[in-house]
Amino acid sequence: MSNNSDYGLEAPPVPTIGTEHADDTIKILLATDNHIGYLERDPVRGQDSIDAFREVLQLAVKNDVDFILLAGDLFHENRPSRDCLYQVMALLREYTLGDRPIQVELLSDPNDGKAASYSFPAINYEDPNLNVAIPVFSIHGNHDDPQGAGPEGALCALDMLSVSGLINYMGKIDLPLDDAEAQNTGIAIRPVLLRKGNTRLGLYGVGNVKDQRMHFELRSNRVRMYMPRDKDSWFNILLLHQNRVAHGPQQSVPEGMFDDSIDLVVWGHEHDCRIVPEPVAGKRYYITQPGSSVATSLADGEALEKHVALLKIQGKEFELTPIPLRSVRPFVIDDLVLSEVAEEEGFDVNDKIEVARCLKAKVNELIERANAEWDERNARAVSEGEPELPRPLPLVRLKVDTTGVSEMSNPVRFGQEFQGRIANPRDVLVFHRSRKGTSRASKIKADVPELSIDDPNLSTGEKLSKVRVQTLVREYLAAQELQLLGEGGMSEAIETFVEKDDIHAIQNHVTIALRSLMKGVQATGEDLDENDFEEIVDKVRDAQEKQQAENQTSISTKDKGKGKATNDDSDASIDSMMMDVDAGSDFEAQMSDAPPPPKARSATKKAAPARKAPARGKGKATATPISDDDEDEDEIEDEAPPPPKRTNRAAVLSQSSKKAPAKSTTKKAAASKAGASKATQSTLSFAPAGRSSTRAAATRAKRKVAETIELDSD
Repeated sequence: MSNNSDYGLEAPPVPTIGTEHADDTIKILLATDNHIGYLERDPVRGQDSIDAFREVLQLAVKNDVDFILLAGDLFHENRPSRDCLYQVMALLREYTLGDRPIQVELLSDPNDGKAASYSFPAINYEDPNLNVAIPVFSIHGNHDDPQGAGPEGALCALDMLSVSGLINYMGKIDLPLDDAEAQNTGIAIRPVLLRKGNTRLGLYGVGNVKDQRMHFELRSNRVRMYMPRDKDSWFNILLLHQNRVAHGPQQSVPEGMFDDSIDLVVWGHEHDCRIVPEPVAGKRYYITQPGSSVATSLADGEALEKHVALLKIQGKEFELTPIPLRSVRPFVIDDLVLSEVAEEEGFDVNDKIEVARCLKAKVNELIERANAEWDERNARAVSEGEPELPRPLPLVRLKVDTTGVSEMSNPVRFGQEFQGRIANPRDVLVFHRSRKGTSRASKIKADVPELSIDDPNLSTGEKLSKVRVQTLVREYLAAQELQLLGEGGMSEAIETFVEKDDIHAIQNHVTIALRSLMKGVQATGEDLDENDFEEIVDKVRDAQEKQQAENQTSISTKDKGKGKATNDDSDASIDSMMMDVDAGSDFEAQMSDAPPPPKARSATKKAAPARKAPARGKGKATATPISDDDEDEDEIEDEAPPPPKRTNRAAVLSQSSKKAPAKSTTKKAAASKAGASKATQSTLSFAPAGRSSTRAAATRAKRKVAETIELDSD
């Protein structure tokens, strides 16, 4: 075991295994927050996350582990690039597939959580078509959580890796459709049950959900864990990816709110390394926080040495050994108060040349310290028989307190002098001012509206509880009197940009909104007068805002009742593995009471004479006969039975997309009926207006066909 003082912690009682028996010991490699794809376009740091993940897999092979556990944020972005996916899949195939026998036996249902409408199991090494050597189990984090509402529901990058047989994706739970449903449903966690010799292990995974909801569910005792009847003889691990540090009254998950049957909690999302197991007051379980394997911010917590953990479990005993990651780029951070240094060295803080000289000396000192730390770490590894690694460019951050300094030089220009010596020359310096030396009168008043959190009658705790991205954005936009863009859509776009790291969300929304606004103004058919233009734009914008609000309401109304199935026996035996919450669906019950669809017209009805639709384009498409039989076929399509409803998260989020084809088919049938009552059928013409008509196009088509026939006869 490593010394706990290395992590800045008091020495807690370290769990150990008394007498280790190899046949009964399960060995697991723990890692969290790999953030693969972070700064992948950076020429210096672009491969840092991939290199760290490669080392994690190599350590798993070296230590001959039974499987790997990842606690979320495998990817840095919700939609990783193709290059990112390519490298991850190649690494998983290189290090986790092979003919090495799996020594852990799966006791739970291998089909629990499998892809709908497919036959292969959810656990990859139970698939006879795959040769898995080291299974990988992972939950999703807040960076790579499921999104979208396609035919298969909400999907994420882990779903891609799961169906390809490279990762076992666990912890994907159903989400409530609205606030009313959220008050009546909880979180159900089904385990992956494993056994090796006499050791039985239960893995309980919970992918990232909103901290407010998780806090509420735990406080309300509505997190149901499906455990075996003899749960006390199992070693139970809980994987979660939530805030551990409190950012507000309900912006974190308390450490002491988990079930007493849990033995070890693997905590993801927090990046500072607290990997040594920490006991929880009043509880029998421990918490380990491996931290991230790559620095995604130049903060103090990221400067700690990065580790993964080798976890050994035997019976109800466990032992955790931290393993440092050698490939991680060294990172040092320090603070400097410019006024104090100027007083000690005797120079004027407003002398830019002297200030720059002082800052350069400090940065050079930090570079030397980072290189010394790398050399020391490298020498220690070489003495243990590891190969020597080349020294990378370090990460250096100097936080400068500029209180009392009237003007500072450009930090980006300052960093250019360290190009080729550090990995982050553009942001090596960060300037800040102490609040104590700054008065309210001296602050520059920006032209911003007064927000709800600016209320002087609120306490600090109440202000923190009101800090929400969506609330601040909505209040700010409401005070700006937007002339072209609506407040609702813009608020959603900004929220997507902040929470999902979608850099194109705002740009896409602005483009679509402006295009829709232009079409709406042109569709009014009025002669636009400069004096009335603003009034017309306001009308169109208000109509679009109203339509968007109605769409949101209709979506939630249509999907209502299609959430998770209810459980009539929830009070009987909540710890029994015999429980089944997927017995039925509220939505199916509602559908059974609905009136039957209208009967289609008889297929034996006398068909009307076929009509020919005018040709389209410039004579390249021939006329197609259209009869009433096609209309009958469209109506028959409406009677097709709906696909079986699922109660998982994918089904919940895909209701709107599943209903769309039926609605479009109905519209198509109505359009066909309307066309049958007319003498001619209107068609779409993609020719520019004023250039040619459909009749001229048909004439050219007839002439083209005649010329083709003459050529064939020759």
